[in-house]
Amino acid sequence: MSFFANNSGWPFKPLKDVAHLKRGYDLPTQDRVEGEIPIFAANGKNGTHNEAKIKGPGVITGRSGTIGKVHFTEHDYWPLNTALYVTDFKGNDPKWVYYMLQAFKLERFVEGAGVPTLNRNLVHDELIPLPPLAEQKRIAAILDKADAIRRKRQQAIQLADDFLRAVFLEMFGDPVTNPKGFPVGTIRELVETANYGSSAKASEEIADYPMLRMGNITYEGALDMTSLKYISLSETDKPKYLVSKSDLLFNRTNSKELVGKTTVYDLDEPAAFAGYLIRVRTNAAGNTYYLSAYLNSTHGKATLQNMCKSIVGMANINAQEMQNIPIMLPPIELQDKFSEIVIATKEKVKVLQCALNEQVGLFNVLSQRAFSGKL
Repeated sequence: MSFFANNSGWPFKPLKDVAHLKRGYDLPTQDRVEGEIPIFAANGKNGTHNEAKIKGPGVITGRSGTIGKVHFTEHDYWPLNTALYVTDFKGNDPKWVYYMLQAFKLERFVEGAGVPTLNRNLVHDELIPLPPLAEQKRIAAILDKADAIRRKRQQAIQLADDFLRAVFLEMFGDPVTNPKGFPVGTIRELVETANYGSSAKASEEIADYPMLRMGNITYEGALDMTSLKYISLSETDKPKYLVSKSDLLFNRTNSKELVGKTTVYDLDEPAAFAGYLIRVRTNAAGNTYYLSAYLNSTHGKATLQNMCKSIVGMANINAQEMQNIPIMLPPIELQDKFSEIVIATKEKVKVLQCALNEQVGLFNVLSQRAFSGKL
């Protein structure tokens, strides 16, 4: 049985005979030399290198950490060991394979209670209706046009992120050089409490509160509420395991490039948070929006990468280590001014995000029709 319906009578082929997935390769941060070759991790591009491991075009998806996202490149690239890539397209159109794997929803095959993992053995024997090459190219061309609209929406949101990074540098300066001469201390000096979340198992059945997990924080520092599980809490547990508006969430355990994902919870409704996250509330000297922007900066990401400890494929930064991270200590008035700009910008982004979500929904319907032979 196939995930896709087959209304055109195309022959069914196992996925491994259409697009065989192969594990990526180690490339430690200290061994990377900045260049023109894109590095791909489970969640997408993760820097550059001066040497390619695989010739393009390439289709890359996640093996560990982030599952279900699929990426395409025309160029030579380096897939990291948290990624899977298509090593042989078996004569099929690479762009069609890219859109097919998106529609196939690889996240259905997640394993692991800790870091989500994709077991290739579970998907390689799945059956795919295989259209002729000419039909593959026609489908890919149609989806390319639809996807272009989606990408424009995404680019507008990315411009907002770029704007906020520029505002951070303008107001606080580069954290590496501290050109404005702010005193330097540790995150601990800005923190009132830093607590771990609940270890209780969440369910897909609707309950009192959504449970925020690792996947609900993006690498870029946004809150992603598209894939949720739910939990009920006792009155005693509510103060311990609920997040409120303006709380900071820090992902303490994940694959190495994803540990330390940080966001500010900006919704009015409370939510629960899982044990792999740390909830941070600042004292009178700190603002969570400033703290999040620092941890999501280039310098902050590099600091997190260098300090995390790996145990059996999982990296970890505990609450004490997170609070020991050095940070500039600008006046709270400046931090608050920055947060006002962030909040106003994010309100505009929400409008763009609604339009993007609508476009994504339409694209998904078109995609399912395409791979079921109804396009």
